[in-house]
Amino acid sequence: MPQESSHRVVVIVDENSNPFELGCATEVFGLRRPELGRDLYDFRLCSPAPHTAMRDGFFTLTGVAGLDAADTADTLIVPNRPDVQVPRRPAVLDAIRRAHARGARLVGFCSGAFTLAEAGVLDGRRATAHWQWAEEFRTRFPAVRLEPDVLFVDDGDVLTSAGSAAALDLGLHLVRRDHGAEIANSVSRRLVFAAHRDGGQRQFVQRPVPDLRDESLAPLLAWAQEHLDTPLTVTGLAARANISPATLHRRFQAQLGTTPLAWLTGERVTLACRLIELGEQRLDVVARRTGLGTAANLRSVMRRETGLAPSQYRRRFGLRTQAADGLVALPELPNAVNTSHE
Repeated sequence: MPQESSHRVVVIVDENSNPFELGCATEVFGLRRPELGRDLYDFRLCSPAPHTAMRDGFFTLTGVAGLDAADTADTLIVPNRPDVQVPRRPAVLDAIRRAHARGARLVGFCSGAFTLAEAGVLDGRRATAHWQWAEEFRTRFPAVRLEPDVLFVDDGDVLTSAGSAAALDLGLHLVRRDHGAEIANSVSRRLVFAAHRDGGQRQFVQRPVPDLRDESLAPLLAWAQEHLDTPLTVTGLAARANISPATLHRRFQAQLGTTPLAWLTGERVTLACRLIELGEQRLDVVARRTGLGTAANLRSVMRRETGLAPSQYRRRFGLRTQAADGLVALPELPNAVNTSHE
């Protein structure tokens, strides 16, 4: 049997909850991980009622734990009901407040930000929600520092994401935060989902699916990921795509919601994290293979992007730590790693 995880993730499912985000939470935190040698989380659902009608009456959820299971959560995912005007049950709000008071991590997917705000745990904190509810959220909860144009916000022990697919982005971010980039990449491969979209990317892009095949950035991104150890510049990427730098910027913003430089930095940091996790001790080698140049620049960029110095990251997520936790050894990486299209 896979080794049990000590970190318990509990999802509160309330009347009219959206099944998509419930499915995202189950996929990311609830599935067994035989390919890793153990499960990453102890996962369970709970509800304040024995029969819970899901959104628009699609189906009724039964057979889950009672609301008292929320009192055992290390990470508590709160209800995300699309009927944001309807007050949440007092018992649900009390369970959230108790979890917050004892130091549990709170997560709100999409309209879950309304639930957290109604519980009073977002006052003075940064948060996001689906863009279509931004004005209503601001009006009802002026004490919350809403960031309406990002995929997710990590404010330490309280995290929120925008609608639908951003729940997967935040879920993978939490796996990355808890277990490192290589484990998060393994989870994303099983999901067949891009391993890393930074929380600061925009929720709404002008054209998520390009109208013309030759305007897609996918071939350029795949090529760049295979050449991270070379001096890549915005001008050089634009030349390879046979477009101007200004057009490249516009396409990045339209298709990815970020800039070319921010995307390159994220890819390089992700590769650096994976190399460190897999045992590369020489920071100058990591810096060279990721295109970050020098060990000093690697330290600076990793601190900025992950909050950890390379040595701290190695202690937390390195192979010895994984082995001690019961994880199987992971394969050696080639010089350049495709981190988004594996």
